[in-house]
Amino acid sequence: MSSVVTSRCFGCKYTDCVVVCPVESFFEGEQMLFIDPEICVDCDACIPECPVEAIYAEDDVPPEEHPFIALNAEMAPKCPPIVSKKAPLAAE
Repeated sequence: MSSVVTSRCFGCKYTDCVVVCPVESFFEGEQMLFIDPEICVDCDACIPECPVEAIYAEDDVPPEEHPFIALNAEMAPKCPPIVSKKAPLAAE
């Protein structure tokens, strides 16, 4: 099980979450972040750090957001890792 970034991140891409991740499981897409479920250790440290409440524990992902479970697994390996805070898209 892992944490999952959902639709609320799209177009915002806040990165407060990446600096608290102990295993560097975040990856940066053009419009949102993704968590690699193969790396995530399910510590939940990132969940309270997201200012738009886009991150959920996999078991808590709302039904309408379930496609993002597979999307994170698909996209994380295709994107570069992100480990430091950047300005969000919402602020650009």
